Amino acid sequence: MAHLITRRGLLAGTAGLTAGLSLGADRGLAQQPLGVGFVYVGPVGDHGWSFTHDVGRKHLEQTLAGKVKTTFVENVAEGPDAERVIRQLATSGNGLIFTTSFGFMNPTERVARQFPNIRFEHATGYKTGPNLAAYNARFYEGRAVIGTIAGHVSKTGVAGYVGSVPIPEVVMGINAFTLAARKVNPNFTTRVVWVNSWYDPGKEADAAKALLDQRADILSQHTDSPAPLQQAEARGAFGFGQANDMKAFAPKAQLTAIVDDWNDYYVARAQAVLDGTWKTHSIWHGMKEGMVKIAPYGAGVTDPARQAAEQVKNDIIAGKHHPFTGPIKDNKGVERVPAGKTMTDEELNKMDWYVEGVQA
Repeated sequence: MAHLITRRGLLAGTAGLTAGLSLGADRGLAQQPLGVGFVYVGPVGDHGWSFTHDVGRKHLEQTLAGKVKTTFVENVAEGPDAERVIRQLATSGNGLIFTTSFGFMNPTERVARQFPNIRFEHATGYKTGPNLAAYNARFYEGRAVIGTIAGHVSKTGVAGYVGSVPIPEVVMGINAFTLAARKVNPNFTTRVVWVNSWYDPGKEADAAKALLDQRADILSQHTDSPAPLQQAEARGAFGFGQANDMKAFAPKAQLTAIVDDWNDYYVARAQAVLDGTWKTHSIWHGMKEGMVKIAPYGAGVTDPARQAAEQVKNDIIAGKHHPFTGPIKDNKGVERVPAGKTMTDEELNKMDWYVEGVQA
């Protein structure tokens, strides 16, 4: 994930910086809006991960108009650059800062310790503190839905998966997708190509081409651009949007998309700061809470696939189905989860192995 801050991104951030008081100051001047900063790993125009966080930022500004003033910095590399940007936001009048990529966790923690009167929230990580909260979405639930569709629609029984970086969240998604597909077609296989980046349209397109050349007739991805879907469209294959409805980029190819919805969360957390009720927490919400959604089905989704997908979705929401309930074997044939047992959240967040059917 070697993405440097762009000049455009830095200007976008500093242009919106507010002189509002931090939480440590006297909030007697309540008429001053709360400064809320956002740090993005990719560009807001990626039409995926960073785009949906920015949709949430705009929703926050609209919902709490006059009470908050937001700013963002895009294309921030996960490393020393991130710490510098987070600190810049902390020293520029922001009382609440959201950092929205896994690799921002340690930099966020370090800056949070230095600014105890500012509230920090980190997406997809696990570290917390008195002024540092963690929030995440159960993307694997959406992967189970699209894997079900893939199992029904694929004619070759081979899916291609464009992976970003091999952290547990991404491995978890690959596994959930494959487990669901193999419940439909026990011989289903998922071939993974890693691009070692969250957003690199060129690498994503190349990976998609390689997978399509290996008999994959459906593509999934945990990268942020529409490039894999566009390759599927060009080759007459199918695919799924990532983080956002990407149908506009591949109207024939997209079967559906996993949609991340951060709107309500951002409003609730900013309102809590304004009310003086903000407390640290670590939450992991999914389809039941509306943080993970499924986009409308495309024309390529058959009636049996649609019915099966809806059943999986509804059962997950109702608590009747968990994608990681055993028996589950890994791709070396070793039983990892016995029949009737469901993996705990702690186990899922340490996942570093592939299920049966994954070729990576």
